[in-house]
Amino acid sequence: QLQLVESGGGLVQPGGSLRLSCAASGFTLDYYAIGWFRQAPGKEREGVLCISSGGAITNAADSVKGRFTISRDNAKNVVYLQANSLKSEDTAVYYCAAHRQPGIGCGRASYVYEYWGQGTQVTVSS
Repeated sequence: QLQLVESGGGLVQPGGSLRLSCAASGFTLDYYAIGWFRQAPGKEREGVLCISSGGAITNAADSVKGRFTISRDNAKNVVYLQANSLKSEDTAVYYCAAHRQPGIGCGRASYVYEYWGQGTQVTVSS
Protein backbone atom coordinates (compact mmCIF):
# COMPACT_ATOMS: atom_id res chain seq x y z
CA GLN A 1 0.00 0.00 0.00
CA LEU A 2 1.40 3.35 -1.05
CA GLN A 3 1.43 5.82 1.80
CA LEU A 4 2.81 9.21 2.70
CA VAL A 5 2.89 10.16 6.37
CA GLU A 6 3.63 13.66 7.61
CA SER A 7 4.96 14.40 11.07
CA GLY A 8 6.52 17.24 13.02
CA GLY A 9 3.61 19.63 13.26
CA GLY A 10 2.59 21.33 16.46
CA LEU A 11 2.17 24.60 18.28
CA VAL A 12 4.97 27.13 17.94
CA GLN A 13 5.34 30.80 18.85
CA PRO A 14 5.72 33.47 16.18
CA GLY A 15 9.31 33.63 15.05
CA GLY A 16 9.88 29.99 15.91
CA SER A 17 10.81 27.03 13.73
CA LEU A 18 9.53 23.58 12.88
CA ARG A 19 10.76 20.75 10.71
CA LEU A 20 8.10 18.68 9.03
CA SER A 21 8.84 15.24 7.66
CA CYS A 22 7.13 13.30 4.90
CA ALA A 23 7.91 9.60 4.97
CA ALA A 24 6.93 7.23 2.21
CA SER A 25 6.06 3.57 2.59
CA GLY A 26 5.18 1.02 -0.03
CA PHE A 27 7.15 2.81 -2.74
CA THR A 28 10.43 4.59 -3.26
CA LEU A 29 10.49 8.34 -3.72
CA ASP A 30 13.45 8.26 -6.10
CA TYR A 31 11.36 9.01 -9.19
CA TYR A 32 8.86 11.33 -7.57
CA ALA A 33 8.71 15.06 -7.30
CA ILE A 34 7.39 16.02 -3.86
CA GLY A 35 5.26 18.99 -2.98
CA TRP A 36 4.28 20.52 0.32
CA PHE A 37 0.84 22.10 0.45
CA ARG A 38 -1.11 23.81 3.18
CA GLN A 39 -4.70 24.66 3.82
CA ALA A 40 -5.99 27.05 6.43
CA PRO A 41 -9.66 27.09 7.52
CA GLY A 42 -11.80 28.83 4.94
CA LYS A 43 -8.95 29.16 2.46
CA GLU A 44 -7.92 27.32 -0.67
CA ARG A 45 -5.10 24.81 -0.63
CA GLU A 46 -1.78 26.51 -1.38
CA GLY A 47 1.25 24.92 -2.96
CA VAL A 48 4.08 26.00 -0.68
CA LEU A 49 7.19 24.21 -1.89
CA CYS A 50 8.22 21.44 -4.22
CA ILE A 51 11.41 19.53 -4.96
CA SER A 52 12.37 17.54 -8.01
CA SER A 53 13.02 13.81 -7.82
CA GLY A 54 16.79 14.25 -7.68
CA GLY A 55 16.64 17.24 -5.38
CA ALA A 56 18.32 19.66 -7.77
CA ILE A 57 15.28 21.84 -8.38
CA THR A 58 13.08 23.50 -5.77
CA ASN A 59 10.27 25.97 -6.13
CA ALA A 60 8.81 28.08 -3.35
CA ALA A 61 5.74 30.25 -3.07
CA ASP A 62 6.40 33.95 -2.51
CA SER A 63 4.68 33.70 0.86
CA VAL A 64 7.45 31.45 2.23
CA LYS A 65 10.54 32.40 0.24
CA GLY A 66 13.48 33.07 2.49
CA ARG A 67 11.78 31.35 5.43
CA PHE A 68 10.92 27.79 4.33
CA THR A 69 13.16 25.28 2.62
CA ILE A 70 12.59 21.81 1.27
CA SER A 71 15.07 18.95 1.14
CA ARG A 72 15.03 15.24 0.61
CA ASP A 73 16.94 12.14 1.64
CA ASN A 74 16.13 9.49 -0.92
CA ALA A 75 18.17 6.91 0.96
CA LYS A 76 15.78 7.33 3.91
CA ASN A 77 12.74 7.84 1.66
CA VAL A 78 11.93 11.09 3.44
CA VAL A 79 11.34 14.70 2.41
CA TYR A 80 11.63 17.59 4.84
CA LEU A 81 10.17 21.04 5.13
CA GLN A 82 12.15 23.39 7.35
CA ALA A 83 9.98 26.30 8.41
CA ASN A 84 11.72 29.26 10.07
CA SER A 85 10.53 32.69 11.19
CA LEU A 86 7.00 31.37 11.45
CA LYS A 87 4.09 33.78 11.36
CA SER A 88 0.49 33.44 12.47
CA GLU A 89 -0.56 33.30 8.83
CA ASP A 90 1.44 30.09 8.42
CA THR A 91 -1.11 28.32 10.59
CA ALA A 92 -2.63 25.53 8.50
CA VAL A 93 -2.75 21.80 7.92
CA TYR A 94 0.34 20.88 5.94
CA TYR A 95 0.25 18.05 3.43
CA CYS A 96 2.94 16.38 1.38
CA ALA A 97 2.20 14.86 -2.00
CA ALA A 98 4.08 12.82 -4.59
CA HIS A 99 4.04 13.06 -8.37
CA ARG A 100 5.86 10.50 -10.49
CA GLN A 101 8.23 12.69 -12.48
CA PRO A 102 11.72 11.30 -12.99
CA GLY A 103 14.09 14.01 -14.09
CA ILE A 104 14.27 17.71 -13.48
CA GLY A 105 11.51 20.03 -12.45
CA CYS A 106 8.59 20.20 -10.06
CA GLY A 107 5.39 22.16 -9.79
CA ARG A 108 3.14 23.49 -7.05
CA ALA A 109 -0.19 22.76 -8.74
CA SER A 110 -2.04 20.21 -6.63
CA TYR A 111 -3.83 18.50 -9.51
CA VAL A 112 -0.64 16.84 -10.80
CA TYR A 113 0.06 14.98 -7.58
CA GLU A 114 -1.12 11.39 -7.33
CA TYR A 115 -0.42 10.49 -3.73
CA TRP A 116 -1.22 12.53 -0.63
CA GLY A 117 -0.54 12.27 3.07
CA GLN A 118 -3.13 12.83 5.76
CA GLY A 119 -1.70 16.15 6.88
CA THR A 120 -0.15 17.58 10.02
CA GLN A 121 -1.39 20.64 11.88
CA VAL A 122 0.90 23.62 12.33
CA THR A 123 -0.33 26.34 14.65
CA VAL A 124 1.63 29.55 15.12
CA SER A 125 0.41 31.45 18.14
CA SER A 126 1.68 33.14 21.25
